[in-house]
Amino acid sequence: MIPTNDKAIERIALGLIDTSLPKADWTHAAHFAAALWILRHRPDLAPPEEFKRLIWRYNEATGTPNTDTSGYHHTITVASLRASRHVLESASGKTPLYVVLNRLLESAYGSRNWILAYWEEDTLFSVEARKGWVEPDRAHLPF
Repeated sequence: MIPTNDKAIERIALGLIDTSLPKADWTHAAHFAAALWILRHRPDLAPPEEFKRLIWRYNEATGTPNTDTSGYHHTITVASLRASRHVLESASGKTPLYVVLNRLLESAYGSRNWILAYWEEDTLFSVEARKGWVEPDRAHLPF
């Protein structure tokens, strides 16, 4: 479900932060919603290592193992944070986050497979890319 107001986005972000967000609510749209809220309201949590800590902790709290093949994925997280920041910075600081989120989801990034335009599948789903940043090998990220 896509959040339709800023309160819903805040609920997702705070649920990620305090690990109370139901696992079923941690969707593709929710990842971007949390990223946008954190970028705007909690920039102290926006650096990739801080965001990693949040997701890692959330995964553990919801029974998702962080392994070489599941759970936290660093390259996808960093690329998604960059995409979120790019879309957020192109909006006015007064634009409601749910409007920014809708713009993001209506763009190419709204597709769950958007990232495969920049990385080969084997590269993206490697252990190296899951554990750390791996540069795109298909196309340069535009942000």
